[in-house]
Amino acid sequence: MKATGIVRRIDDLGRVVIPKEIRRTMRIREGDPLEIYTTKDGEVIFKKYSMMGALEDFAARFCDTLSRSTAFTAAVTDRDSVIAAAGSGRRELLGKRISEPLQQIMERRSSYVRDRQGTPLPACEDGPACAVAVAVPILCQGDVLGLVLFLSADGKLPGETEQKLAQTAAAFLGRQMED
Repeated sequence: MKATGIVRRIDDLGRVVIPKEIRRTMRIREGDPLEIYTTKDGEVIFKKYSMMGALEDFAARFCDTLSRSTAFTAAVTDRDSVIAAAGSGRRELLGKRISEPLQQIMERRSSYVRDRQGTPLPACEDGPACAVAVAVPILCQGDVLGLVLFLSADGKLPGETEQKLAQTAAAFLGRQMED
């Protein structure tokens, strides 16, 4: 654990303010769920809660099927990082923070499909040099939970099949989270 030197008092309702700089660094947005842990040493730890984390194993199998069906690396993210991947570069992708352009795609709740004129979008901040071919947000009851991605290291452009597969996978994962 890393000390920040910041001290906050608990108010009469039991609230503690997390400083803006820490929220920005940790990508904690208003309304984000935080899980609370305690240790035997009296520490209280806040950890970002990922609803998609519950689907990690399922998403990994899903990515494996998608990757085998196409010539692309398939990945599923939560709002911050890659939680499942299959295909080339899988090990390097897992756990990496997603790039800022992908964050913006989620915020806009829009899909992305790479074309010949567009500049390739990086998948991760400091991961392998995979370009995003397709990105589709996973929606559950109006909330964005993450993305379904098709990635390519060699700049291959996606076809209509990959677009439809990503849309179907995102819709399916969103429905799984509703149950």
